[in-house]
Amino acid sequence: MLTSWKDSIREQRAELFELLLNPVRRLARACQKAWPEREALTEVLLAGFDAIPYCTYLYVVDLNGFQLSDNVGRNGRIPEHFGRDRSARPYMKEARPDRDFILSEAYISLSAHRPSITALQTLYRDGEPVGYLGVDLDLRDLPMSGDLYTEPGQWHQIKGDPAIRGTVFQQTRVESALDRNIDQVMSILEELIVERGMFQCVLHFSSSRATIWVVDDPFRYRILQSDALSDPDICLAYPPRPYPADAEIPADSIAAILQGLKKLRFADDTIYLRSASINIFNGLISLTFSCDGSHYMPYSEFLDKDTAFWFGGDSG
Repeated sequence: MLTSWKDSIREQRAELFELLLNPVRRLARACQKAWPEREALTEVLLAGFDAIPYCTYLYVVDLNGFQLSDNVGRNGRIPEHFGRDRSARPYMKEARPDRDFILSEAYISLSAHRPSITALQTLYRDGEPVGYLGVDLDLRDLPMSGDLYTEPGQWHQIKGDPAIRGTVFQQTRVESALDRNIDQVMSILEELIVERGMFQCVLHFSSSRATIWVVDDPFRYRILQSDALSDPDICLAYPPRPYPADAEIPADSIAAILQGLKKLRFADDTIYLRSASINIFNGLISLTFSCDGSHYMPYSEFLDKDTAFWFGGDSG
């Protein structure tokens, strides 16, 4: 199971490494025989291009990063790259003669300005390293294998704008239109989530609006301003839908979550809830406070914490 986005990247890189290793080494052996002649190296690359999976460009450089061959791409040779100094490129900074084969970290290409990866295979003459075979790959061309990365359901705390944090004790919560109608707003949101297909809601208390997503049209968001949020008629704009069986948050927890958000909004006039979001499928609640600090946490942990946890003492 992938537990972080870094795990997902490591899995993809490991599969790409294995896919490239043997074809690149076979081509490198042919390059070693042609070393260091420009025309001979370029002919080898032309003959071997189709054998390298997902390749964008091939080239040969010496140990200092100076190109000894033409570039070779899908449309043939690109001679203007002969003699190019690649020493400052990110992948060359990872190259070492004692590392036989490396797969670079992703970087932005100079020509297409797109995320790319380069494989470097060390070339040898008489047992000594003399240069590298370079294989450039555009990330757009690479297949996606394995599972799609899923955001782990664990608590994250993220610090916000230092300028806001530095002046937090000079501010006071100002009552918004949403605050004045908070009970009605929360009842309407519960109806929309539990009965009418809303699966994600970002609630902006201070600006009295909500950004919502619904299962019937999940790729487009909708904005409900204070007049809609406080008018029960808004429910008629969204047809009844069964609560999703694969939702992480149970339907009977929605009301308690909304009441918890209300308590955090009013618990303190200086450190108060500015915005919050609910996503019923990944089960996460996000909270952003007036100090611009944000928390992303599983709904069950949110329900376990009272206002005293957030503000100390006997708050709430």
